[in-house]
Amino acid sequence: MGDDGDGPGAREVDLTMVTMAFDAVDPEALQAVLARYVVVSRGHPGCRNIDLALSTTRPNRFVILQKWEQPEDQQRHFDSADMVQMATGCEGLLAEPPQIDLLDPISAHDLR
Repeated sequence: MGDDGDGPGAREVDLTMVTMAFDAVDPEALQAVLARYVVVSRGHPGCRNIDLALSTTRPNRFVILQKWEQPEDQQRHFDSADMVQMATGCEGLLAEPPQIDLLDPISAHDLR
């Protein structure tokens, strides 16, 4: 956790962020799996936002960006049936295992 000041480690909000990057061998099929996952996961307790993006610098790379109220919300989500269904749906569609990163935001802001 950061401090309340403006220096290194300062945070505007307490939340957990996650990025997941997927390199597709079948982009259309993978996009369908990931889009469904994003839509259903937005309704999970503690979800601030989940977005799906397509890389412009790495062909066929999809990135999911997530914001969670608390680390416990994020962990509960990762143990959820929707996460398992997404992982199962990715079988045979990926060039390599997804790259998942858990972030401790220094500055994050919701525009709503």
